[in-house]
Amino acid sequence: MARILITGSVDGLGQLAANALVHKGHSVVLHARNPARAKYGLARVPGAETILTGDLSSIEETKNLAYQVNKLGDFDTVIHNAAVFQVPEGKLTQDGLPLLFAVNSLAPYILTCLIKKPRRLVYLSSGMHKQADPDLKGLEIDNLSVSYSDSKFHNLIMAMAVACQWPKVYSNAVDPGWVPTKMGGPGAPDNLMKGFATQVWLAESSDVHAKVSGQYFHHQKQDCYLRQADDANVQNQFLSFCERISGVAFPA
Repeated sequence: MARILITGSVDGLGQLAANALVHKGHSVVLHARNPARAKYGLARVPGAETILTGDLSSIEETKNLAYQVNKLGDFDTVIHNAAVFQVPEGKLTQDGLPLLFAVNSLAPYILTCLIKKPRRLVYLSSGMHKQADPDLKGLEIDNLSVSYSDSKFHNLIMAMAVACQWPKVYSNAVDPGWVPTKMGGPGAPDNLMKGFATQVWLAESSDVHAKVSGQYFHHQKQDCYLRQADDANVQNQFLSFCERISGVAFPA
């Protein structure tokens, strides 16, 4: 049995992955934005170990979430699933950051840095990352500009950077496809069941093909991705920017 944390697991792909892992006999810790969502989330995933709360748009709440996780003990896998998609243009967080960047890009960085190293890390990226700016030109302190595609490229960079710097951890990124969840919309064309199967597989499988690192998967197969994510300079640029914004250094 593995112990697995899934961020953003109240609904959508996170909730589906959580139920699948609980059904397989694993101990799953859920995450919700606030207590009201937490109550709803626990009802949707019978058998979950517990649920933690923390608003990932807030740097301090994200740090506190990491503290809550560590207080529970060690984890075998962390699935960085939480994300926002369509947000009002120019919407900023209480920290003065674009909401997309805070939730999709910075929060996974902070949690990765502060949570005790698990055996496996899974980052939810997207095929839309291929439309991102590969040169990270939007990462400027005084003019931070990030699209959804950019944020999914950041998730890919994070997975590859961890794979390079933490050789004892399996770290991979996943494109779940465009699936009919609340985020994807009812008209999304991809298979919903396949949308969470890869995360579940990477989180718990003993399959030799799942016990790899530094890969980008779509439906349990390695897929092509923007190779700039493998560039050490690009990785360091992203990690350094996140450290500067959050005050949290990436650990060796």
